[in-house]
Amino acid sequence: MSDGSEQAAPASNRWVWAAAGGLVVAVGTAYFLLPLEGLGDDRSWLGWPLFALCLGLLAVLLLRQVRDVVLEKPHTRPGVMIPLLMCLAVLVFSSGYYTLAQRPGQFTGLSTRVDALYFTVVTLATVGYGDITPSGQEARLVTVAQILYTFVFLTAAATALSRRLHAVVAARDRRPPPS
Repeated sequence: MSDGSEQAAPASNRWVWAAAGGLVVAVGTAYFLLPLEGLGDDRSWLGWPLFALCLGLLAVLLLRQVRDVVLEKPHTRPGVMIPLLMCLAVLVFSSGYYTLAQRPGQFTGLSTRVDALYFTVVTLATVGYGDITPSGQEARLVTVAQILYTFVFLTAAATALSRRLHAVVAARDRRPPPS
């Protein structure tokens, strides 16, 4: 006979996944609706610190998830949090690129938010199609920062997530089948 805890865990997981999905949709919608143009030349004193603050906060949250996986802390949800934080990092870089593209001479071929998102993903994947190029010094510095950020934080997070998933699968394989 079950005490009901087996039913509570899947319901809890569904709630966490629904909340994470809702957050991605909300932040993605905000990316397309927020007046990012206001963070350009007129308010660069606000745009740069906000960009750095967002990336710093995401880095800390990613590193906490990596630590929890490495230390095998129970009740962590890296399968939800790490992809969510990675999506947020992509949107932060996309916002930065879009804001920079409002300044003359910073980018060639980047004029919309979709262009900025595309450039971010292409840079993240190290594909480099060449249709959008950082022309200005600030745009090149942000692109280098994204590449370094990806190498350090996103790669560590993806590796930790992969490690956790391997451990979960291995534990499932060792369990006896349900009767």
